Amino acid sequence: MTRKVMLLTGGSRGIGLGIALEAARRGWFVSLGLRGEAALPQELAAKSAEAVTYDATAAGEAAWVEGVMQRYGRIDAVVACAGLLDHDTIVTQDDAAVLRLFEVNAHAPRRLAAAAWQPLIDSGDGRIVVMASLSGKRVKSQRSGLYAFSKFAAVGLAHALRHEGWDHGIRATAICPGLVATDMGLSAADGGYSPEDMTQVSDLAALTLNTIEMPGTLCQAEITLNCQPDGIH
Repeated sequence: MTRKVMLLTGGSRGIGLGIALEAARRGWFVSLGLRGEAALPQELAAKSAEAVTYDATAAGEAAWVEGVMQRYGRIDAVVACAGLLDHDTIVTQDDAAVLRLFEVNAHAPRRLAAAAWQPLIDSGDGRIVVMASLSGKRVKSQRSGLYAFSKFAAVGLAHALRHEGWDHGIRATAICPGLVATDMGLSAADGGYSPEDMTQVSDLAALTLNTIEMPGTLCQAEITLNCQPDGIH
């Protein structure tokens, strides 16, 4: 395939779907890893994307990468958008729930990057984006503590991948939005913000593709953005 190929998790809706649409608009081919039945979202055309069954808790990254390489022969970017929000207390005794949160928000992106590592090297300018959160930069409230715990790990993952891949031309960035106008964003806002006042998915998608398409000499380790004045404090 002559077009660049992106692996994307969490692409069935929200931020992930927005990024898939923007990538397709810019000429990328997007392989979406989707839970359950892998049905391509109706907004995407088969000529620009495919749907692959992928469960972030089931360690299927190697098979996904192998299939993409067999079909298209290249992987140029990995974008980890799948995320899990949990408002449980940080001192919960439910270890299984905590492990599942970390599995989706931190371990699965690491496994996907590792599985795609050699194709990203072969690309010559491989790119990795971990869609983290401002909750990976500060703990805003008691309610967000456990989620922030996992997102701090996601931000650290992006920094580690950036160092690991630098000499191979791979650039990794953690993108850390505040409230975004998605179902998850509305849940996090808990009625405090209207969707119109939140960061829009299309704007975040454009920022993500701009980041991916930057030259290696203009790499940002992390990007924070917000619709509120609290920043990362």
